[in-house]
Amino acid sequence: MSAYILTVKCPSRRGIVAAIATFLADQGCNITDSAQFDDLERGTFFMRVTFQSEQGVSVEVLREEFAERAATFNMNACFHDEAEKMKTVIMVSRFGHCLNDLLYRWRIGALPIDIVGVISNHLDYQKLVVNHDIPFFHVRVNRENKPQAEAQQLAIVEETGAELVVLARYMQVLSDEMCTKLRGRIINIHHSFLPSFKGANPYRQAYERGVKLIGATSHYVTADLDEGPIIEQDTVRVTHAQSAEDYISLGRDVESQVLARAIHAHIHRRAFLNGNKTIVFPASPGSYASEKLG
Repeated sequence: MSAYILTVKCPSRRGIVAAIATFLADQGCNITDSAQFDDLERGTFFMRVTFQSEQGVSVEVLREEFAERAATFNMNACFHDEAEKMKTVIMVSRFGHCLNDLLYRWRIGALPIDIVGVISNHLDYQKLVVNHDIPFFHVRVNRENKPQAEAQQLAIVEETGAELVVLARYMQVLSDEMCTKLRGRIINIHHSFLPSFKGANPYRQAYERGVKLIGATSHYVTADLDEGPIIEQDTVRVTHAQSAEDYISLGRDVESQVLARAIHAHIHRRAFLNGNKTIVFPASPGSYASEKLG
């Protein structure tokens, strides 16, 4: 039995849910999960539906048959086959905790993506990546060659067919042009201390200020540095008895968890851009993303 996801974003009006449910029923499909949100301030409606087709109707047929109804409601409607794994490129610099975590989750099947390449401005993780039978691309970046380096990175994304780019502690600031080209397709992770603890050694700064909570934020990348629409956040408590090294260790753990959950929400089409914010529908009960990942 084929399993699909339908995502919808459109102006808010009466009859949207009924139109979608009726269409799926007419196509011989059975809805297995449904979530919706009506943003009254913006007048925008969001919906995510998972359903099964006993007749195995294709995504292409569903799109074609639904086109007229989508036009009636001015819908941005997309059908996706749940069996297709999203092609993903990971970018990393010299902090490898998020990369290692993602590779582990990918290897055991906890993060169902198709990693089509890893791009790095250093060679530290070349062997690790190649040992996983994943293409590794070394792209040097400095002040003089940044436009050329970004052009090369974008070419890799295009050639691999990547639908998602993950900045797994990639420490170069991306240009406005690159952020715009990858809008809604590029996810970053950073410590939640921003903007209070900008610059080098944020965990040391937090330790010296005696903070009681540290955490991480994963967001879509925009031209506004570290201010893109937030997908996922989490925190962990710390005490005066812990060292700066403890802060760093705990921070790395929470960064890895938050990034994995953000990717999971994106690849399962649960995250929707809504201006400067996101709409993130919760995972179905019992699914991987509903757990506190450790």
